[in-house]
Amino acid sequence: MIWVVDASVALKWFLDEEGSEHARRLKSLEEVIAPDLIVAEVSNAAWRLAVSGRIPMEQYQSMAGGISQLVDALWPLSALASRAAEMAGALRHPVYDCFYTALAEVKATKVITADRRFLNAIYGSRWRDLAIDLYSY
Repeated sequence: MIWVVDASVALKWFLDEEGSEHARRLKSLEEVIAPDLIVAEVSNAAWRLAVSGRIPMEQYQSMAGGISQLVDALWPLSALASRAAEMAGALRHPVYDCFYTALAEVKATKVITADRRFLNAIYGSRWRDLAIDLYSY
C-alpha cells in the first residue's frame, strides 16, 4: 500500500525517540510519499534540534540532505495548494498540514502522522478517514 507520511513521522526515521520504531517499520514495509514540503519541514526541525544542541550539526546536515532519498515520491505543492487551502479554512488549522491530507485524498490513501494537534483537528471533520495515528499503524 502507498501511504502519505508527514514530517512528524519522517523525523522519527532519523531520531531515537518515542515512535521511531513504528516509523521505521512503516518505511521498511510500505511505499511512502509526501508533498515536497516535507523536505523543508524536516530540514527546519533538524536545524532547530541542532541549534539547541540536541543533535550534532553533522546529523542536521544528514537529515536535511537525506529526507528526499527516503521518500519514494515527492509531490509538488502547486498541484495540492487549492485543496489544501480549502481544507485549512474548513479545519481552521495551518495549511502546511493540509498539504499532506490533500495528497492523501488525491492518491485515495491516508496520511500517517504523529502530530496529535493535527489528528484532533482532522478527526472531527469530514476528512477524518484520510488520517491515521502512527501508533495505530
